[in-house]
Amino acid sequence: MNISNVATKTGLTTKTIRFYEGKGIITVPERSSNGYRLYGEKHVAELNLIRRSRLVGFSLEECGELLALSRDPRRKSADVKLKAQEKLIEIDHKIDELLKMKKTLETLTKQCPGNEGAACPIIEGLSQD
Repeated sequence: MNISNVATKTGLTTKTIRFYEGKGIITVPERSSNGYRLYGEKHVAELNLIRRSRLVGFSLEECGELLALSRDPRRKSADVKLKAQEKLIEIDHKIDELLKMKKTLETLTKQCPGNEGAACPIIEGLSQD
């Protein structure tokens, strides 16, 4: 199948697919006699794994590691689970940081009169150490 078909099946752009190929993340597709890339279901599966992994927060490098594990018939599910658990911890830390940011911004917003005056507790609060 051609790259447009793969893009439709995976929900990725052709540019993204070529990017992943150029980075060596997906298996290099064969080429037809006229030089066009020939993709198979294996490529679709690899690209779906990458897309879905990105959606749950894995970096491109981590996606490559998951893809390598998916290709390894001797992989241990414990290795995959460990990567997912590490990502969950990272996400929890990000959520904590976002909640702190939200609380700070809520506090500053409540202090601001939001009127025509120049005094602004938000600017003052953000300017402090």
